[in-house]
Amino acid sequence: MKNKTVFIAVFFVIFIIVAIVFPIPAPLLDILLTFSISYALTLLVLAIIVRDPLEFSIFPTALLLGTLLRLSLNIAAARRILLYGHEGPDAAGHLIESFGQFVVGGSLIVGILIFLIFIIINFVVITKGAERISEVIARFTLDAMPGKQMAVDADLNAGLITEEEAKKRRERIQREADFYGSLDGASKFIKGDVIAAFLILLLSIFGGLAIGIFQHGMSFSEAIHTYTILSIGEGLVSQIPQLLLSTTTALLVTKVASREEVGKAFLEELKRYPDALLYSSGLLFAFALVPGFPKIPFLLLSATLGTAYYFAKKEIEKETLKQIEEYLQEQKEQAKEEEERPEDFIPQPDPVTLEIGYGLISLFDEKQGGQAAKKIRKIRKKIAEDYGVIISAIHIRDNLDLQPNEYRILIKGVEEERYTLYPDKLLAIDTGMAKGVPPGGIETYDPAFRIKAYWIEPHLKDTVQKMGYMVVDPETVLVTHLSEVIKRNLWRIVSRNEILQILEALKKKYPKVVEDIVPNQVPISVVHRVVQNLLKEGIPVKDMLTILETLSDFIEVEKDIDKLTEYVRQALAPLITKLYAVNGNLYAAVLHPLLESELVGYIEKGNHAEFMKVVAEGVKPQLEKAMENFTRVGAEPVLVTAPEIRRFMKQVLDNYLPQYHVISYAELDKSANLKVVAVIEKKPS
Repeated sequence: MKNKTVFIAVFFVIFIIVAIVFPIPAPLLDILLTFSISYALTLLVLAIIVRDPLEFSIFPTALLLGTLLRLSLNIAAARRILLYGHEGPDAAGHLIESFGQFVVGGSLIVGILIFLIFIIINFVVITKGAERISEVIARFTLDAMPGKQMAVDADLNAGLITEEEAKKRRERIQREADFYGSLDGASKFIKGDVIAAFLILLLSIFGGLAIGIFQHGMSFSEAIHTYTILSIGEGLVSQIPQLLLSTTTALLVTKVASREEVGKAFLEELKRYPDALLYSSGLLFAFALVPGFPKIPFLLLSATLGTAYYFAKKEIEKETLKQIEEYLQEQKEQAKEEEERPEDFIPQPDPVTLEIGYGLISLFDEKQGGQAAKKIRKIRKKIAEDYGVIISAIHIRDNLDLQPNEYRILIKGVEEERYTLYPDKLLAIDTGMAKGVPPGGIETYDPAFRIKAYWIEPHLKDTVQKMGYMVVDPETVLVTHLSEVIKRNLWRIVSRNEILQILEALKKKYPKVVEDIVPNQVPISVVHRVVQNLLKEGIPVKDMLTILETLSDFIEVEKDIDKLTEYVRQALAPLITKLYAVNGNLYAAVLHPLLESELVGYIEKGNHAEFMKVVAEGVKPQLEKAMENFTRVGAEPVLVTAPEIRRFMKQVLDNYLPQYHVISYAELDKSANLKVVAVIEKKPS
């Protein structure tokens, strides 16, 4: 099959070259001209039907081949006109003769003027517009590429998409850039083709006139009549496919990716605003009343639009009524179910609950194109992959007490955070590279990371991305926010039930080990609390086997959960080192030996008050100043301390600098390449 398609493509190109060099018989020329028209018509129909321009990614190549075919046929037709035009109107084939006779009619002047009008419409209106749009879209697509790539990376990091989906989206972004860049170049051929057609017409007329008079002895009137008819016919036959290809280009570059073809999408959007039909009907009726205006056409169109408005309004009312009936039926069934199951009235808070205002329901309705529910379902999978725990299903419900566009996130029935979305806008986030304020932007913040942001109109997306902002849709804002809240509270969400699920999965692979350790040596409650301590500081528990074995080693000599957690952290040293390393380097702040020795002494003596005072007054200000160093190297802030004070240091810093990760020297892998970005000195007494 592949060899056949390659053969056809090669044959097509070779045939174009042959048509330019060698004469073509008139019957074959008729067939080829007809094929040229059908080729252009097929491309036009395809452009109307496709839902996304990228579905027709071969179009720039098809456009180039169509242009070359048409130019070769122009040359072939001009050759026949000049060589055999004296033999009669059918010298260049019946198709050219028919077009020439039909347009010229009884007047050569009218024929020439009609052809010139045709050229002007094609060149000035369609071709010029399509070329300009191609240039703008190609430039905007290339300018928007970095922002789109960042959006894909953000979705991937938030767990909204998989690696495979991210790869597909990156490929689509690259295909978009290639497609519009190629289309911008190919549209230049159309412009040149129109000019070439006009020049070929002039050469055919004047060249044919000279040949007819001086070589074949024709009279001036006979020569100009014959060669003008043939030249105009040939020009029209070549211009019709050219006009179709110009229109195809314009359709593709103005098409917005849609789930329906052009006709259906147009009707759907018109039906969404039926009042436009009513106003248009009224205006046409008013025109009909103007003295001197033809009344029948205006009244007829006014009545047609009025009828269309009536039926569109009826259909909207019917759909609204259907939605209300479905909602009432759902409420009725829900009420009946609640009556039948009184035990459901016992309040049992879900681990994670998302409550939304009624204005955000469309984001979750897949019938209206909402993808939020689908994206939220992927959060559980991402959490399991990254942290090694399986959380319960996220409960989503509407709350009439919230503002229409407001939502709130509850952890075990307690509100954690809330935020207000604009479903019809996009969020432009300042990641540190933005320049200026987005036009018409509503100032706000990114709820997931507390970064400055603005709500903008969707049509300003490309403009704002060029200003350096990362632009995301409301669904992504909500899902990313929810994902980050879950990660921060994962230690609260994970119950013993989830721990049992993890152990059951581990038992399938290591049945003997799990059975010997839990619950014979280590109670499930101890495993649960150690896992909570690890998750509280963002340490994944994917290596549950190492965690169990470490607990088994130390449970006989140590009962304190916090100390057991420290032993487990030290056993997970390779994981912890890799977690915070950047390109193999672990950038961290360290304590000066004198300061560290002093702090260890406070802990050993049980003087926690003095420990907290030294950290708050001496360590905290220096760590705040060191934040700039971490930002410069693109690393998360990490403080490395002695094992004896690690957990106490973290407890104190959580009150001031919760973004700091505190690890001990015992948690550094042997292969760790420690890069000290700051040394915290002892404050002078």
